[in-house]
Amino acid sequence: MLTYKNAFSGYSVNDMTAAKEFYKNVLSLPVEETPEGLRLTLQNGFAVFLYEKKDHVPATFTVLNFEVEDIQKSVEDLIAQGIAFERYENFPFEQDENGIAWGKKVNMGPNIAWFKDPAGNILSVIG
Repeated sequence: MLTYKNAFSGYSVNDMTAAKEFYKNVLSLPVEETPEGLRLTLQNGFAVFLYEKKDHVPATFTVLNFEVEDIQKSVEDLIAQGIAFERYENFPFEQDENGIAWGKKVNMGPNIAWFKDPAGNILSVIG
């Protein structure tokens, strides 16, 4: 059995200044600077650690999902802050004009919309 004191997830970015600006000022997350990188504290107390990597390659999968009450409003609010939502070709069903995939309407999973952080990592709002 694994005995541990704490658990957290992490992923790399290529520019700590841009990451701090984005996560703190655009997404309004608590951001703590540490000697090793940035610690994001989510509402449920879960922590995500961001570290700078010179040869960073963005994740090709969703690294962080934000569960929201109203996905339409959340997407509109993020668009108003300059966030561009991803559109995927060959998706099993259509995304709307804002990039929301309405999975619940077609019985194919959750409603979800994807966007990227400044390092190109994929994030989502899901509801």
